[in-house]
Amino acid sequence: MALKIFEIDPSLQSVQGQIWDRVNGYKWWKEELEKNEGGLEKFAEGYKIFGFQREKNGFTYREWLPNAKQAFLTGDFNEWHNSTPLQSEGFGRWSVHLPDKADGSPALPHPCQIKVRVETNDGQWIERVPAWTKLAWQDHTTNLFNGVFWEPPAADRYVFKHPRPPKPENLKIYEAHVGMGSEHPKVATYADFARDVLPRIKRMGYNCVQLMAIAEHAHYGCFGYHVTSFFAPASRQGTPEELMAMVDTAHGLGIIVLMDLVHAHASSNTMDGIAQMDGTDHCYTHGGLKGHHSEWDSKIFHYTKYEVLRFLLSNVKWWIEEYKFDGFRFDGITSMLYHSHGIGKGYTGGYHEYFGPDADIDSHIYLMLANDLIHSILPSAVTVGEDVSGMPTLCRPVAEGGFGFDYRLAMAIPDMFIKLLKEGSDDGWDMGHITHTLTNRRWKEKVVAYAESHDQAIVGDKTLAFWLMDAEMYTGMSLFTSPQPSLCVDRGLALHKMIRLLVLGLGGEGYLNFMGNEFGHPEWIDFPRPENGWSHHHCRRRWDLAEDDLLRYKFFQTFDELMQACECRFQWLGSEHQYVTVKNNM
Repeated sequence: MALKIFEIDPSLQSVQGQIWDRVNGYKWWKEELEKNEGGLEKFAEGYKIFGFQREKNGFTYREWLPNAKQAFLTGDFNEWHNSTPLQSEGFGRWSVHLPDKADGSPALPHPCQIKVRVETNDGQWIERVPAWTKLAWQDHTTNLFNGVFWEPPAADRYVFKHPRPPKPENLKIYEAHVGMGSEHPKVATYADFARDVLPRIKRMGYNCVQLMAIAEHAHYGCFGYHVTSFFAPASRQGTPEELMAMVDTAHGLGIIVLMDLVHAHASSNTMDGIAQMDGTDHCYTHGGLKGHHSEWDSKIFHYTKYEVLRFLLSNVKWWIEEYKFDGFRFDGITSMLYHSHGIGKGYTGGYHEYFGPDADIDSHIYLMLANDLIHSILPSAVTVGEDVSGMPTLCRPVAEGGFGFDYRLAMAIPDMFIKLLKEGSDDGWDMGHITHTLTNRRWKEKVVAYAESHDQAIVGDKTLAFWLMDAEMYTGMSLFTSPQPSLCVDRGLALHKMIRLLVLGLGGEGYLNFMGNEFGHPEWIDFPRPENGWSHHHCRRRWDLAEDDLLRYKFFQTFDELMQACECRFQWLGSEHQYVTVKNNM
């Protein structure tokens, strides 16, 4: 059987052995799951097995704890005593049936805080947040998280009102963080975001919102990238029902919603997360050094371990089915693609850099299975891979031998512009080099282009507007005190607009903007931490600046709105024509 990817790029024949390794591995798993589980989609319904399951006369709680000697469900309902033991079902599964009360109400009240207490095979006692918990709350007396028995009565459950919007041909992503979505120094809620930010996104002409930090993460300042509870929405921002309402509001506005999916690693926080869930370092993750990411200080999943694969694939399906997300941005997949996690490596396009002993075939198989699952259950889904290496075939369908992503983030583009702004004067820019970087992508593999994302806005870095205007972002933006702009501000405004239009025009088949950058947001992002007195002052978005008629920030925003309107009219992002006919430095 020939693979379509070899027709598209015959030079891949030179590395076909490793490509077939991943393709055959993917096929083997598909056959195994069909034989043992009723298929991939059925296998990815672990949330109907683990956690709390409603049965005829009560709930059954089930957890995978292969290293457990005994286990107890504890919580508010039993005053945190070891009075509710779990029974071993074999194969590492433990469960307990919780009969309803005489009046038919559940044995556990909603909402009830819980943990699972485990004695390991070597005699240690540990407490863990249930791995499949639907919600986790922080106990502010200990600062630790507890799982929450979240089973609201039928009358309180959210009912979706709007259908999913169709898949955009001209994907324009507004990257956002719900908690930062207020102009006030606080953690904004899902309801705040639905009311205040989604209408702005619609007005600006974006047809997709990509949400960071949705899955629960004990450390707020990690930007949501050190996930502790994979099936629970971040509770600082509201309840599960409020997240559902926010997604539904976006759909009502014609905006699709992507979630930042963090499956490249898990938080190393054992007290609040799934790391060492059963007391070993090899429950959901690899053990030893293989299971530790040295740069992120996090844990690496064992992607082809049976119950780990069920956990991760079920997590994908959960967010689509339960919360109606329309797809995912897979975070940090360069770390998954290579045993080295891409640390200390450079990628220039030579196939020897992508294939060979550094290629992590198990992770490749997982990504193929995940994309197959997503597009099977939701054909209109959008998946975006955050890969800095440019792995060939990443954005070709699984059926053709590819990884199955719809888009890859064009990460070289913002790096190029930051390098240009840091190292030289703008009147010396080489248009040939800029054009080459903007158009340097694999044939028939779509990319999402962006001039800057959240990475450039974090404290310690600078946004494009800051590189262009620096301190005059604070002193030279008033039309009242400075009716005539300084050369720095005037040139900064012009170049900011030019860069973004150039990226939208040439950079890819999709476009991304991070919240606030469309109007040159003047402040960096600095999450609350001891060094800043736990302040939210720099962990918000100053929407008021763009709405103030006396400030020049409105010119950034108006241009972005008109730029998006122009693309909406002509829809060049969806065009297959990608030739640049003229480029020069004149």
